[in-house]
Amino acid sequence: MQKTSLTALARHELEHAQNSSSGRSAKTVFGGREHALRQTLIALREGVTMGDHESPGDATVHVLSGRIELTTADASWSGWNGDLIIVPDAIHNVRALEDSVLLLTVVKKA
Repeated sequence: MQKTSLTALARHELEHAQNSSSGRSAKTVFGGREHALRQTLIALREGVTMGDHESPGDATVHVLSGRIELTTADASWSGWNGDLIIVPDAIHNVRALEDSVLLLTVVKKA
């Protein structure tokens, strides 16, 4: 069994993002290439975007702190502390409206 403090990890990754030229930082909490399930904690400095991308499978974004906007060509969703956003099966982008930390959960398609 493994236990991880998301609160402590969020603080660490947000500090790293704030000091990074890219304005972002990420750490895989669980999973990887050998697992279908992957959870990644992502920290974004205010104003930073992840760029347009597709999800490799079913995905959710849990906003741990801050405020984000997830957009597709047709719609957008705002997320605040505690919100869970189901990621649409479409090209999308995430933008930090303020310094933010989110937990991305993905189950890869078979």
